[in-house]
Amino acid sequence: MYPPIEPYETGTLDVGDGHSLYWEVCGHPAGKPAVVLHGGPGSGCTPGMRRWFDPARYRVVLFDQRNSGRSTPWAGEPAVDLSANTTPHLLGDLERLREHLGLDRWLVVGGSWGVTLGLAYAQAHPQRVTELALAAITSPDRWLTEWITRDMGRVFPREWERFRDGVPAAERDGDLAAAYSRLLHDPDPAVRARAAQDWCDWEDTHVSLAPGHEPHLSVADPGFQLAFARVVTHYWGNGCFLDDGQLLRDAHRLAGIPGVLVHGRLDVSGPLDVAWQLHRAWPESELVVLGDAGHSGATVSATLVEFLDRFVDR
Repeated sequence: MYPPIEPYETGTLDVGDGHSLYWEVCGHPAGKPAVVLHGGPGSGCTPGMRRWFDPARYRVVLFDQRNSGRSTPWAGEPAVDLSANTTPHLLGDLERLREHLGLDRWLVVGGSWGVTLGLAYAQAHPQRVTELALAAITSPDRWLTEWITRDMGRVFPREWERFRDGVPAAERDGDLAAAYSRLLHDPDPAVRARAAQDWCDWEDTHVSLAPGHEPHLSVADPGFQLAFARVVTHYWGNGCFLDDGQLLRDAHRLAGIPGVLVHGRLDVSGPLDVAWQLHRAWPESELVVLGDAGHSGATVSATLVEFLDRFVDR
């Protein structure tokens, strides 16, 4: 990864519906444009993401998606309305930000949820995307939400029972993401905090198989936990606001866009066949499977950097 850098420009963008997005630009003002789509949904962008790019050759745009990070309103407030936070809203936000910054096309980088958002954006606006660099390949389909929230209990049975038992008994056989979403908006702050901690404990568990994994969400600030868990469960409880199978069905819209799919074999909560099926449907993609990596980590980042160094000269 490249040395730490600071943005040379920051701002906020009014995108309507009462939402204002934080954005920043770093690197070279005349460099190849690139935009980073953070994960979660709800994580927010981080300074480490700037380090994936050669600052002498890239003009890098980072921003916090609706209700995340420094964007307002923040999902960690005691009460927040997420109704104007959907995938179509985020796709519109990306276009508004691109136009605001005066960019014609850009390279799109995403990890985890950022993969889903990046694919949806590229399929909706292929003429605006030069390349795609995606890591920890995910799908918005209902079966994968069930895989993560229920089937992964076969890998971590003790931890999953604790996760399941965090919701009322009457809801334990239903949509766990939707059940947690209701708890996360409960009027009682203690109920909200407990649900956020339980959700983040499970998130850290199901991505923990890679050697050297360090817990992140389960030890985070309670405000961040609440904001993150609220946005994730809002999306997962609503099918990520996309049709089931949509991204694979519409993969033909990626024709002509080169890209890389980086996936860790130990990322069992994001099974490898998701990346494999997308790669088969998108001939211009290159699939890189990292045998010693999970959902994130140094090997994943290093591989992204390698491909971004390659794409900058296109």
